[in-house]
Amino acid sequence: MNARETHRGTVPAVGPITAEPPRFYSVARAAEMLGMAPVTLYRAIRAREFPAVRVRGRLIVPAKAIEAMADAAVVDQALIDATGWVPGEAARS
Repeated sequence: MNARETHRGTVPAVGPITAEPPRFYSVARAAEMLGMAPVTLYRAIRAREFPAVRVRGRLIVPAKAIEAMADAAVVDQALIDATGWVPGEAARS
C-alpha cells in the first residue's frame, strides 16, 4: 500500500494528489473571488447577466468564464460587461 509522510506520521494514500485547477466554482467561491456577495452573483445569474451552469438545482460557475473575463479586462484595459459572456445574451442586448 502506498503512503505519504506527514508531520504526524504515515498516512495511507487514497489517490493521486493533483494540482489541476478547478473547472467550476461554486457561486459562493466565485463571488468571493470577484469581491461581491453571493446573493449579488445569484441575482446576476438569474437575470442572465453572468454565465453559470445548472445541474439539477445547483448552480456552478465555469472557471474559464471568470478567467476569460479577467484576461479580456487586462488585455483591453477596459470595463468588461459580464452580460456579453452569457451565450445568446449578447445578441439579445
